[in-house]
This record gives sequence, C-alpha cells and structure tokens, in this order.
Amino acid sequence: QVQLVESGGGLVQPGGSLRLSCAASGSIFSINFMGWYRQAQGNKRELVATITSSGITNYADSVKGRFTISRDNAKNTVYLQMNSLKPEDTTVYYCSAALSTLWQDTSTYWGQGTQVTVSS
Repeated sequence: QVQLVESGGGLVQPGGSLRLSCAASGSIFSINFMGWYRQAQGNKRELVATITSSGITNYADSVKGRFTISRDNAKNTVYLQMNSLKPEDTTVYYCSAALSTLWQDTSTYWGQGTQVTVSS
C-alpha cells in the first residue's frame, strides 16, 4: 500500500541546480526518517542526505554545502535541493523512508529512483 514516488531528475549542466521530490503515499501513520541515497560503485546505494521528523539533517561529505534536504511533514514529502552540481553527481537517486503504517511498526521503503545527469 505504501509507495514512494520520486520526481525532479533530469539533465543539467555543471554548476546548475535541480530539486528532487519524493512523496510517500498510503496508509501512513508516521514517518520517522526520510532520506536520499544514490547509486554508487558496485550497484551499492550510498547515503546522500537524511532528515528526521524533527528536522535534524545529515549529509555526505561530498555534498555538504551544495545539497539541502528538507521535508514537508503534512505532505509526507522530502526534497533535495541540489546546487553547484558536478559531473560526479551523475547517477540514480533513490528516496528512502522509515515509516509506520496503521498496521505495522516502522519499516523502510524505497522509491523507484530518478536519474540525475550532470553534463555539458
């Protein structure tokens, strides 16, 4: 029943900006944690940024000062504002949420991924 739908990916020039959005839908009771990960070497997902329900954020060193994560709890949506994009940022970005439903305790859900390409 729970789905995470991402949007906002695309092609941008180096130094440009994009804003990714991820909306969680379904019978959600509460969202404890939301974040963004990206596909890395070996098809592994590395942490980009996370945010708790209280607004505490955490960023990977590679994106500090360039990316900003935020959330709208009322809309069950998390955003990733990506500025000063570099070619190295090119990959698939995934939204993740640790949430509980009306019938289950906290579990982790993942979005389908959205492609970000930084190129001239």
